[in-house]
Parts: sequence; C-alpha cells; structure tokens
Amino acid sequence: MAAAVAAVVVAAVVAAAASAAAPASAGEPTRDVRWEVGYMTVAPLGVSQKVIAINNQFPGPLLNVTTNWNVRVNVQNNLDEPLLLTWDGIQMRMNSWQDGVAGTNCPIPPGWNWTYQFQLKDQIGSFFYFPSLGLQRAAGGFGPVTVNNRAVVPVPFAQPDGDITLFIGDWYTKSHVELRKMLDDGKDLGIPDGILINGKAPYSYDNTLIPEGLQHETVGVEPGKTYRFRVHNVGTSTSLNFRIQNHNMRLSYSFLVTMDQNASTDYYIVASPRFVTNESRWHDVNGVAVLQYSNSKGRASGPLPDGPNDFYYKSYSMDQARSIKMNTTAGAARPNPQGSFRYDSINITQTFVLKNELPLLINGKRRRTINGVSYSPPETPLRLADLHNLTGVYKTDFPTMPGNAPPKMASSTLNASYKGFLEIVFQNNDTGVQTYHLDGYSFFVVGMDNGDWTPDCRSRYNKWDAISRSTTQVFPGGWTAVLVSLDNVGIWNLRSEKLDNWYNGQEVYVKVADPLGYNITEMIMPDNALYCGLLKDLQKPQIHQVNSKSSAQAADRWGARVLAMVLLIIAAVVSI
Repeated sequence: MAAAVAAVVVAAVVAAAASAAAPASAGEPTRDVRWEVGYMTVAPLGVSQKVIAINNQFPGPLLNVTTNWNVRVNVQNNLDEPLLLTWDGIQMRMNSWQDGVAGTNCPIPPGWNWTYQFQLKDQIGSFFYFPSLGLQRAAGGFGPVTVNNRAVVPVPFAQPDGDITLFIGDWYTKSHVELRKMLDDGKDLGIPDGILINGKAPYSYDNTLIPEGLQHETVGVEPGKTYRFRVHNVGTSTSLNFRIQNHNMRLSYSFLVTMDQNASTDYYIVASPRFVTNESRWHDVNGVAVLQYSNSKGRASGPLPDGPNDFYYKSYSMDQARSIKMNTTAGAARPNPQGSFRYDSINITQTFVLKNELPLLINGKRRRTINGVSYSPPETPLRLADLHNLTGVYKTDFPTMPGNAPPKMASSTLNASYKGFLEIVFQNNDTGVQTYHLDGYSFFVVGMDNGDWTPDCRSRYNKWDAISRSTTQVFPGGWTAVLVSLDNVGIWNLRSEKLDNWYNGQEVYVKVADPLGYNITEMIMPDNALYCGLLKDLQKPQIHQVNSKSSAQAADRWGARVLAMVLLIIAAVVSI
C-alpha cells in the first residue's frame, strides 16, 4: 500500500479513578494516564481566545502505545459544560461502552471525572481523540494516538529515523459556543479565519497576508534521514491539500519523507483549502509551517508551492484516491476480520444506500440529513436504553435506501446483522466533498465515481486490494462504496466528520446486536457507567474535585440533585 505522491488531499474530518470498564487483558501492558480537560487562553491568529486544552497542552498530549496494550485514561472535566472524548479510528472491540459518543455514553458532567478503559486490539496506525459534543472540537481538545506494531509484526517499510505528528485544520476566532449559536440560528459558519498547523498560525510567507510575530510551527529534520509524518485534519469543515515543498511523500496511511533536498533554505509545509466555493475569497487562507534542516542556511521565502491547479474540480483527487491500494505482497500486518482481506469471495448480506443533500428546513430549522432523516439525539444513550429495556427512546426504522418521504428529525437506527457482510454506499448530492466515519470498524473502500450509484456500479469495484480504513471521502455529485464485516457487537456512530454537518443531524447509529443476547460477545457495562436522561435516578452519588470556579458553578447546576444526596449521606454518617 504505497504510492509516491507530491501532494495529498486530507479530507475534513477526517481519550481519584472510578472502577474500570472491564478487567485488563491478562499479560498485556497497561498505559495509565490522567488528563485534566480545561480552558486556556491563547492567540494563535493574534486574537486572544479560550481553547480546550488537556493538561495545559493544545493540541493535547500524545498517547503512545503498542497494539494489544490496555489503556486507562482518567479524564477530569474542568470545562463549564458536559464532555465526552471519542477515539477516532480505535475500534473498541466488543466495547462500545468506551466509544465516547452520545449514543453510547452519558457525558461527564462539569467538575466530574471518569475513566475510560479499553484494549487496542489488533490495530496499528495513526489515530486521534477529540471531544464529541456540541462542536467542542472547534475549540481544541484533540490529540494524537499512535499505536505501534509489535516487533514480531513487520510493516512494509524500513524503520523511519523519526516520527512527526501534524494536526492541520481550519480555525475560527469565534468560540465554539458562538459557532454553535450561529448554527442554531440557521446560519452558515462562513470562511474560517485561518488554517492552523499544530495549533499555530501560518508562517509569514507574505507579510501582507500574515503579520510578523505570530508563532508558527517549525519541524526540525536531519539531511538524508527519512521521517514518518502522521497528518490529521481536525478542523471544522474544510478539506485540505497537504504538501511539502520540493519533497515527495511516500504514502502508507502516514507519509514517509526523505530529507534529500539542498539545505540552502528552509522549506514550506502547506495545508490549503480544497473543494470550496467562492475560490477568490479562499485564495489566501493557508496553513503554513516550516521544514528546517539542521544545516539550513536561510529562511523559507517566495511563493508557496502550487497545489492542484483544479481548485474545485475533483478529477485529480478522485484519481489519486482510487490509486491508493493495499500492498498484498508485503509480509506485514493487515486487517483480517473473518478472513475478510479476501473480501472478494464473501457474499454481501445487506446493502445501505445513504444519501446526503443540501441543507433542508425541517420544523423551521436548517438541518442536514441522511436519506431524509436528520438525527436528533435522545437524552438517554441508545445502548443504555437497550440494556434497561426502555421503550420509546429511539426507533429502528431508519431507511436503508433514499425515498420520497418528507424530511424529518428523528432518533432512529440502522439495524445490521451480526456476522453479516455489509455494503454501504454513500451518495453525495451536495456541492462540497463529504467525509464519513464509522466507529467500531474499518471498511474496505472498493469504489468511487461520479453520478448516481446503481447496482451495475459493482462491476467497477476493486475486488482485490482496496485499502481498509474507518473514514472515507465522497466527492460532490458522486458516490463511494465500502464493504464491512460485521464482527463487532455494539451500537456504532456513523457520521459526517464535518462538525457543522454532524451538529446539524448528518449522522446515524448502526446497531449490531448479538442474537445470542447481552454479555455473550460484548463486554459488560462498566461499573463506573454514568446515568442520564430517563435513567438519571440510577446515578450513584459521588464526590468530585472541582478545579475551577466555572467548573464549580456548572457542577452545581448540572448535579444539584446528586450533590444534595451526597450531603444527606454525609450528614447521616456524621450523626452516626
């Protein structure tokens, strides 16, 4: 799975502990960390604003582990609103309780903490965590997860000389609360104020566009060495083209870049918009960092390296995406659920065709839809509702094909058959590129093209060496088809990775239930599970440390009933 490329389009995308969710797997190491999630004030684009930081880091700290390790992350919520962290690309095998989205978890109230525990079962690669509620990722809270291969499991390239993680993404100087209100009021977020690289401003390659004095990212390297670049688009909604001036990138999910250029100057690292309308207004919105050789003799200067010359036209990117394939001859780690790397020999048992469109007005609100349904999350997580046999929380009638019914807001799921082999076709009838992510799984991206998908399109599928991933792009006016082996019981979020679309309802949950019943192939609910919605009375009283005034106030508002119970218990103990 390797291809030499000069530029790559990175689709918009594109963490005192209570008892743990499940016993750690015997014999495997455990990584324990504690994260304090709170606000800090920075000014990446010269305007002071509050961002969400973890342990006072923005972006957050690296979680560096090895496949099959156990992970325990104790999260202290010092924000003034509820929090969940989700783990983009981590499959949470048999353990959707740890997925960190509203369909499976009650949020961590302000001032409280909660411990995630999971195993990184049979995965290697580059992943990231981020806050999944209320557009919070637009304020930060994201960070890298690197899952290394065991020494006995080779990868199809030599060990790089260094490892570099870059977070790229569009950025607004408005707070996530202000952005949320704009969407609630039916407004579009508009063009972002800039593009950040690792939370820093663009390098001032042109002082008429970027003022001097803003902190930019500098990547130090040694001549002749090869580095592994792990690049994540964590922005709100903009697809980005990524390139390094004068350097080729060998793509293997991450990029291998050899420092084989003259060190007479530094070099630009550029993330620029892709698939946006009003091209002239976007022309000067670029994220720029500096690649600096240790023996560099001068600053980077001059114009930025050109990106694709078809600023909006999609043919270049679609051709490139279709050219990226699995290296089937390398003796290396590869996905193998149910032997499905031989996916061409497995019969499809279900097909979902999921169509998104331009924004629609539903009940007077500007919403996003899939198959005419705009998801409305209930107060009680779906998985908790199932476990406690609650009815009326959600329905299982989400349409598996586009239809002619009037658009609506609803809490409904797609039912998928455990042990089945599912075909999902994403049909994009919008004018911008879409990015879809499926929690709990990786899938084979077997086809993409322009126009409307029909069953005849299957004849054009890549039936041998398609890549396996958890996120895929869908080009405007086109379709993308994926195949997935349904071997992971749970309720799993399928969403647009564009935050504004996700917030406005472009998501659904896929329910993969084991017909043998609960606790047969799924881990039991963790002892420290939080309760909310219809189950809020089951929440056990807990005393939580509060580290800031805003958190304390919010905790009072959020947990008044629970805190009252705690006081009664304490009073009873004292009287005894």
